[in-house]
Amino acid sequence: MKKFLLIAFCATSMVAVAPVADAVQIKRACLASDRSAATRDRCSCIQRVANQALTRSDQKTVAKWFRDPHQAQELKMSKTQRDDALWDRYRNFGQMAQAICN
Repeated sequence: MKKFLLIAFCATSMVAVAPVADAVQIKRACLASDRSAATRDRCSCIQRVANQALTRSDQKTVAKWFRDPHQAQELKMSKTQRDDALWDRYRNFGQMAQAICN
């Protein structure tokens, strides 16, 4: 379960690759986390999956969850269609990252 959470938090619809300055938000957040499984290789892999599964805006939001995981819980409990759609993309991203980066 901890590995899944790491991958999910390191923690999203196919999109064009974001500009270099924005393309590493998930990787940076992953590396900055205090999780022992957050290696450079694993965080790089998770970022590559994020580039495929999440929009740049999604990545920005998800990267914030590393510092404050409660934000993810609040979004999950939200009843708006927009938040539900983001949560679905995030879950898909987590499953893809777990399958590819484990």
